Amino acid sequence: MTDFPVVEWAVSDTPVDYEAALAFMERRVRAIRDEGAPELVWLLEHPPLYTAGTSARPEDLKDANRFPVHEASRGGQYTYHGPGQRVAYVMLDVAERGKDVRDFVAKLEAWVIAALGEFNVRGEVRDGRVGVWVDRSQPGTPPREDKIAAIGLRLKRWVSFHGISLNVEPDLSHFEGITPCGISQEGFGVTSLVDLGLPVTMTDADVALKKAFSEIFLSELENVPAPLRDYEP
Repeated sequence: MTDFPVVEWAVSDTPVDYEAALAFMERRVRAIRDEGAPELVWLLEHPPLYTAGTSARPEDLKDANRFPVHEASRGGQYTYHGPGQRVAYVMLDVAERGKDVRDFVAKLEAWVIAALGEFNVRGEVRDGRVGVWVDRSQPGTPPREDKIAAIGLRLKRWVSFHGISLNVEPDLSHFEGITPCGISQEGFGVTSLVDLGLPVTMTDADVALKKAFSEIFLSELENVPAPLRDYEP
């Protein structure tokens, strides 16, 4: 028994064009609000690129020529997307789910943390720092925390889009072209499940995300085909 209608769950097996994904999300958000279309969670990867959220600062783009840079309508600053990173776009009716944005964001964080728990990784959130972090401090060394998942969200007429990105096995050097989410202080970095020494595949991550989503969002999931054709460079 779940508290909400069935949510569609789609997975794209190869990278999807970023602008095409944004256009699809805009259409689906309108359809959810105006036509009663089902809610959707869409898992995918993008080709290597940087996105600038509504709070992005020009100085945080260190290498504008490294990868394409896209303006994103989500909140937040600069982030990276690319192969080996599981992006989950969540198109959910937040009005029907309590009309509480802070609670909704907390559920996104709890979703990622629960999925990481499937691999015995302790994900944590921090006041003033968005996303999900892993404490990698060692005795006798300076404190160190690495970000393993980013969260960026937008609501349109109380329907969400954008979502979360979980680092499974991306090339972590690709983050060097930006200041990820504007965080540049000593002791903070970026990590992934594989960087933590875990032999996790994208399929493994998808299974964990699906299980955790049902538990956190109290929703039954229905597998549906990916909504867009795969990216062709």
